[in-house]
Amino acid sequence: MRHKHGYRKLGRTSSHRKALLKNMSIALIKSGKIETTLPKAKELRSHFEKLITTARVADFNTHRTIFAALQDKECTKKLIEEIAPEYQDRNGGYTRIIKTRTRRGDAADMAFIELV
Repeated sequence: MRHKHGYRKLGRTSSHRKALLKNMSIALIKSGKIETTLPKAKELRSHFEKLITTARVADFNTHRTIFAALQDKECTKKLIEEIAPEYQDRNGGYTRIIKTRTRRGDAADMAFIELV
């Protein structure tokens, strides 16, 4: 049973899950909106909102922390200098999930996740 379990495993190993969330975070920073399955979107929301909360401080150590999580200089700079300042006065809720359709091949629920 998964009572009070902290996260979704998404049918992947821990390293694969970490890489998946990192790559989806990079895609979300670059485009502002991505379509994925609903469980992935819900897990990404938790991961990404923690990144934005960290990036709001915008000092040298923040750059190091965010770069360690993303491994992408371009996206780190964009997150800290462009995206995070927009949410200075907001306490969470930086992303929005919109359910869209059922995928034809495997009947997975799909959703858009976008920055508010």
